[in-house]
Amino acid sequence: MTDYYDFSILLVDDVEVNIDNLVETLGHDYDVSVALDGISALEQVADEIPDLILLDILMPGMTGYEVCEKLKNNPITFNIPIIFLTSMTEEQDEAKGLALGAVDYITKPFSPNLVKARVNNQLELKKQRDELKKHRDHLEELVKERTRELALTQEVTIYCLTSLAETRDPETGGHILRTQRYVKAFARKLKEEPVYQDLLNDTTIDLLYKSAPLHDIGKVGIEDRILLKPGNLTDREFEKMKYHTTYGRDALQVAEEKLGDNSFMRYAREIAYTHHEKWDGSGYPEGLAGDSIPVSGQIMAIADMYDALISKRVYKQPFSHRKAVSIIREGKGTHFNPAMIDIFLSVEEEFRQIAIAFADFEEERESLQKLKGPIVL
Repeated sequence: MTDYYDFSILLVDDVEVNIDNLVETLGHDYDVSVALDGISALEQVADEIPDLILLDILMPGMTGYEVCEKLKNNPITFNIPIIFLTSMTEEQDEAKGLALGAVDYITKPFSPNLVKARVNNQLELKKQRDELKKHRDHLEELVKERTRELALTQEVTIYCLTSLAETRDPETGGHILRTQRYVKAFARKLKEEPVYQDLLNDTTIDLLYKSAPLHDIGKVGIEDRILLKPGNLTDREFEKMKYHTTYGRDALQVAEEKLGDNSFMRYAREIAYTHHEKWDGSGYPEGLAGDSIPVSGQIMAIADMYDALISKRVYKQPFSHRKAVSIIREGKGTHFNPAMIDIFLSVEEEFRQIAIAFADFEEERESLQKLKGPIVL
C-alpha cells in the first residue's frame, strides 16, 4: 500500500465543485495542489513536478489533450502519470487520451472510492518504477566505476612498463610521447577510409594510443653493450637487437593470457612484435608481408620511422620534416603499405606539429620548422 503524504498530486479542472470533491477525496492522503486551467497547470509543473496529475479534458483556452501533449513532449515531464477526468464517454475519446500518453481514464460523475483506487494503483506503479530506476542507475554507476578502475589499471600498467623501458632505452622520453600521438592522429585518419572502418573505432584507437609506448618494451632484454652503443651496430649485434621484438611479444603475451583475448595487451603485443615488419616481407622477426602484418604494427612502423628520422641521435643529426616525409614516401610498396603512405601524406603536417610540440632538443625543433623546398615524391 502506498505510504500517505509520500506523493504529490496536481488536480486540474475548471469547475470548482469538481476540484472541491477531488480535494475532499484525496487531500487527506496525499499532498494536493490545484490548477483551474491548462496554462496554470503547466506553470505549476514547471515550478515543481508532481508525482501524478488528474487532468480534466474539456477546459477553456487549452484542453486537457493539449496539456498532456505538451507534458509528454518534454523529456523532463514525460514520465508524469496522467489520469484524464472527463464526462466524455465515447470509446474514441478514451483511445485518444491513452494514445497521447495518459495512464488511465475516469469518467464523471466519479465515485470517490474509484478515484482513490485508480490513483493509488498508479502511484504504486510509479513507486515501483522509481525504485527500479534507482536500482538501474546504481548498477550503471557500478559499471562506470568498474570501467574507470579497469582504465586506470591499463594506464598504470602501461606507465610502469614504459618507466621500465625508459631506464634502459636511450631513445625513449619524448620519443614515446610523440609516437603515441602520431599513432592516434594517423589511426583517426585511417578510420575515415572504408577499408579500415571495421578495424578501427574510437575504442580501438584509444587502445592503440595507450599501447604505443610499449612498442620497444623488449629492449629491456637487450644487453647494454648493444643497446647503448653510440655508433652503428655490426651485423651480429643487429641480429641480437632484433630479438627485442620477440622479448616484447613474449612478455606482453603472458599478460594478455591473464587478461583475456579482448584486453588492451593484444594491441601492445601486436605492436611490439610486428612494427619492424615490412610490406615486401623483408622485415623482422617473421618476414611477414602485405596484409599479414597487423594494422596496429603497420601504423606503428610509420610512426616509429618518422620519429627516428626527425630525432637527434649520438650518431646523426635530426632530419628535416620534408626529408623524413620523402624517405617514408620512398618506402611506399616496399617498407610500407602503399595505401597507408597515401593517407600518411594527408596528415604529415599534423605529425610535424606533434614533433615540434614534444621535441627533446632545440636542434630538432629548429629542423622541423624549416619548410623550404618541396617534398620529394
